[in-house]
Amino acid sequence: MENALVQNPVLKYQLKSFENLPVKIWENSKDASVHVARSIALAIRQKQQDGETIVLGLATGSSPIKVYEELVRLHREEKLSFKNVITFNLDEYYPMKPDAQQSYVRFMHEYLFDHIDIPRENINIPDGTLPIEAVEDYCRAYEKKIEQLGGIDIQLLGIGRTGHIGFNEPGSWDDSKTRLVRLDNLTRRDAIKDFILEENVPYRALTMGIGTIMKARLIYLMAWGSHKAHILKEAVEGEISSIVPATYLQNHPNVKVYLDAAASTELSRFKTPWLVGMCHWTEDLVTKAVIWLSQKTGKPILKLTDEDYSENHLSELTMEYDDAYNINIKVFNRLQRTISGWPGGKPNADDSQRPERATPARKRVILFSPHPDDDVISMGGTFLRLVEQGHDVHVAYQTSGNIAVHDYDALRYVEFLKEFGDAGQLSHEAADKLYKKVLKSLQNKQPNDSDIDEVRLVKGLIRRGEARAGARFCGLQDSHIHFLDMPFYETGRTRKKPIGDDDIQTVMDLMEKVKPHQVYAAGDLADPHGTHRVCLDAIFEAFNRLNDRPWMKDCWLWLYRGAWHEWGIDEIEMAVPLSPKELDKKRRAIFMHQSQKDRPPFPGDDAREFWQRAEERNRETARAYSQLGLAEYEAMEAFRRWKF
Repeated sequence: MENALVQNPVLKYQLKSFENLPVKIWENSKDASVHVARSIALAIRQKQQDGETIVLGLATGSSPIKVYEELVRLHREEKLSFKNVITFNLDEYYPMKPDAQQSYVRFMHEYLFDHIDIPRENINIPDGTLPIEAVEDYCRAYEKKIEQLGGIDIQLLGIGRTGHIGFNEPGSWDDSKTRLVRLDNLTRRDAIKDFILEENVPYRALTMGIGTIMKARLIYLMAWGSHKAHILKEAVEGEISSIVPATYLQNHPNVKVYLDAAASTELSRFKTPWLVGMCHWTEDLVTKAVIWLSQKTGKPILKLTDEDYSENHLSELTMEYDDAYNINIKVFNRLQRTISGWPGGKPNADDSQRPERATPARKRVILFSPHPDDDVISMGGTFLRLVEQGHDVHVAYQTSGNIAVHDYDALRYVEFLKEFGDAGQLSHEAADKLYKKVLKSLQNKQPNDSDIDEVRLVKGLIRRGEARAGARFCGLQDSHIHFLDMPFYETGRTRKKPIGDDDIQTVMDLMEKVKPHQVYAAGDLADPHGTHRVCLDAIFEAFNRLNDRPWMKDCWLWLYRGAWHEWGIDEIEMAVPLSPKELDKKRRAIFMHQSQKDRPPFPGDDAREFWQRAEERNRETARAYSQLGLAEYEAMEAFRRWKF
């Protein structure tokens, strides 16, 4: 497993560390999770040999899911028994029924407890059904039970974007115990992905306290994804403060912080390694450093001086690599070459300094869109340009997106269908029956209820129609519009099934059919409900399985972002400039997705509409290029090529 660890290739010597916690960085969350699960399994077996029980503190959320999946696999395939295991969960929403979709009781049973042989009396999860007057005594008893069992041996933790561990929000004290707490507004907004509407998210929760957590003998803090990078830097490198409760872990004698590569990007040794130690100066690192220096000083790249380098801890670069003038020219030219108005390659042109190949002049292209609107939101301008420049473009919508449609939209469409039947244009009986069933379901629907199959179908068809309209607006014929409806998504809930062979095969079948020269996919892993990550994993695996096909030798994969965040300038390998007219046309393509306008069901932490987010990110990329001294454009869409 150790070969899955990411070593820092740029530091020759780590002269000083900004990190106040021991951090291991893994290439991906699966490898890290498997390592944690096997460490837990080893501890369980050791206790079994000694005839003792082991007490595990468990977390919920996305961070530990792969740990639980590996523990289940170890139970099924390697006979790992959990009969000597006692568990205490960190927290639960309050109030919350145990069978509700968002309940952590349900979460734990679905992902772990229903699949292993743990005695049910050994499972302890805070009770979200208690009357308010009973909560204090219950919390006191929860604490006492942990103490009577000798404390927690291994505690799993994730981290929220407020820096909370458990539901210990900013302001929590280091000696706090199990209690009822009020949730931070940011925490509640992040929870919308599970509750659909903000008003459905509870204001309170039961949680173990910081003091309880700190008594655990071993703590694993896990975080995956770039959206956790900023708060991880504060937790690991910041001063201990109640403002970021995770910083209290710096006082614990046995914490292991496990991150994937994306979650580590804000740590000083990766973001600014020249501030940490002596560096091995590759072209990528030089580019990163010069962009950082230009932005820090507010100077265009070509105006940076030797003094600027020296005063900002980059004198080693000018002494070892080159002088400021030549470094500036090299980085400027490198960034200049990323700009291309020909995303499919410019025919009959010298492509040695261009991001894409000139041949074939007419490329076969697949645009994979995780949700039915990601294509136009994140790369709508490039989509339009590829079609206008004569490439054979296909778009593939990977999921139905049916959970992201408001109930009132579904009812509106079914009412139309009923009235269409009333007008004699459709079987009146069938239309009326469907209308009554959908109406009854939506009228009786509670915040925790899943949609019935008919409602999900209607919502999926709404999004399918919008996606088709957007793709047609961009110039595609219906034969080039594909709806994959990947099975992992079709649960009717925000929690999805694990990716399976059927999902991967669906992607492979389309690639085999089209045999593309270019594939575009969403690399925007900050998506709050995780669909982008699963869809990208399916594409990566499809590439791996198809790698021996002759046509794959000419197939390039470009990753786009934009719905949730954007590539850093030093990461961009192709920047497609957009004129004001093209940006307006992109906006109109996004407007085809009417069910997502005004207030989409899953807005994340950004209150703006998706078209507003996309335009601002595209304009910000263009501004960043301009501030570095390059040409000034209205907007830019950015891409990074994945080498496999």
